Amino acid sequence: MIQLPIKLQNILAERKKEETFRSLESAEGLIDFLSNDYLGFATNETLFSKTFQLLLTENVASNGSGGSRLLSGNHKLYKRLEPLLTGFYKAEAALVFNSGYDANMGLFSAVPQRGDLIFYDEFIHSSIREGIRMSNAKAYSFSHNDLASLQEKVKLNTARNEHEDYAVYVVTESVFSMDGDTPDLKAFAEFTTANTYRLIVDEAHAVGVLGKNGEGLVPELGLERDVFARTVTFGKSFGCHGAAILGSENLKDYLVNFAKPLIYTTALTPHTLATIITAHKYLSELGKEPRELLKDHIEFFKKQLVAFKIDHHFIPSSTAIQGCIIPSSKKARQVSKKLTDKGFNVKAILSPTVPEGQERLRICLHSFNSKEEIGLLVKLLSSFI
Repeated sequence: MIQLPIKLQNILAERKKEETFRSLESAEGLIDFLSNDYLGFATNETLFSKTFQLLLTENVASNGSGGSRLLSGNHKLYKRLEPLLTGFYKAEAALVFNSGYDANMGLFSAVPQRGDLIFYDEFIHSSIREGIRMSNAKAYSFSHNDLASLQEKVKLNTARNEHEDYAVYVVTESVFSMDGDTPDLKAFAEFTTANTYRLIVDEAHAVGVLGKNGEGLVPELGLERDVFARTVTFGKSFGCHGAAILGSENLKDYLVNFAKPLIYTTALTPHTLATIITAHKYLSELGKEPRELLKDHIEFFKKQLVAFKIDHHFIPSSTAIQGCIIPSSKKARQVSKKLTDKGFNVKAILSPTVPEGQERLRICLHSFNSKEEIGLLVKLLSSFI
């Protein structure tokens, strides 16, 4: 086989030297404190059975979609799913994408135009950063969850902007994927609404868990009308795959015409859409118990951190994502390895995924974890760090 160019081989060698080299690993047989499957839907046998029944009821026997949504791939389950999503998330319109990465790439590469300004939280997800990079707008980061920092950046850069007809977009997440914390969305929404800016919120790690019925933080706070666009994903709490952009009908029309990840990608399979439909219905009907269990486990975990006097190592979070800061790639890897040897699947998150000096263990709690497992994990962690 033809080998990588020498300069790329050197880049890989440097990663290994710095102990930041990534590799694909299997974690079978370990206690799951790693996955984003917060409610256990990914392995839920009832959901598996209901999905199969839905495909039989709809007389769908296709393995694939056969093309993009603008060609042959816009099969009838899309017509069932998108209206279901608008009702569930209290949105005017929903457009399904193949993944959260595709959704964010499509939204941010297509909507902001030359002369527009984007202000984004410094810890925003990579998919949003890449989408912004592909747009023609100017973009500026503001300090994490800091409204004053945002206001300062907006004031400075709108004054400098030479374009008369421009839009301002403010971008944040309702639950940050690496820190597990949340911004003051009400305050952000008040600021953007008062100035006719457009607020965009990624709800990937909030939907399914937060909200009265798992609709996310935006509906829980009653901010649906104050948000220009929301990204919701189905590969985390819903245990399947895919995502959607929620917003106005004219935003949906615009994305259908200009979002390249939608236009040039083969559509999701009928089985995937059936799983998303089933998961939302299951959450609405029977999802209260796993959500309550998860909430109880989060509270128990935080009490255990205090009991073992290691809470000061953790980023403040009331969500399923709990970050234990271990500011050294080598040490973070060592602690992760020790936990793995004891049967716990907990990964070290290293630079450049997180800033240097902010290396950590990213612990994800689930409804299916037992309190015995949680207690033992914290006990082991207290001795290892």
